[in-house]
Amino acid sequence: MFNPSRQDARRFFFDIWSKHKAQETLGDLERQTLAILMAHPEYQAIVDHPEQYLEQEWPPELGQTNPFLHMSLHLAIEEQRSIDQPFGIRSLYAQLALRLGDEHAAQHAMMDCLAEMIWQAQRAQTPPDVNVYLNAVRARLGLSAEDTPRPRLDEL
Repeated sequence: MFNPSRQDARRFFFDIWSKHKAQETLGDLERQTLAILMAHPEYQAIVDHPEQYLEQEWPPELGQTNPFLHMSLHLAIEEQRSIDQPFGIRSLYAQLALRLGDEHAAQHAMMDCLAEMIWQAQRAQTPPDVNVYLNAVRARLGLSAEDTPRPRLDEL
């Protein structure tokens, strides 16, 4: 399994921004990441200065948002949506985007749910529980667990 360090993950964003500025060809994941960077102009100055931000801390207890974590959560949600894992997330995402009228806002709402799942797992020192995540997204939509379709045998 690929397990990049914090510096490796940050270099990924720095490298994509550098390639973009140099008008180099980007791969699929790089284009997807660039789209996230373009949707977040407030982070462009950060990825423009790797020497300054490679080791930067953004303590949440001081009300700071880690831009690299934020962008990584966007990527995670895009991946989940593309493969519909956990099952039903694609439909929930579509419903949330429709309700909010904006896909980016839907991703931000889902990020809160994903972060909640991660926080609960860390606090309980247990593996993340996907049901916590799905139920949080459903709650944003005013849905119950029964409102999400179950996988068919041919989808397993």
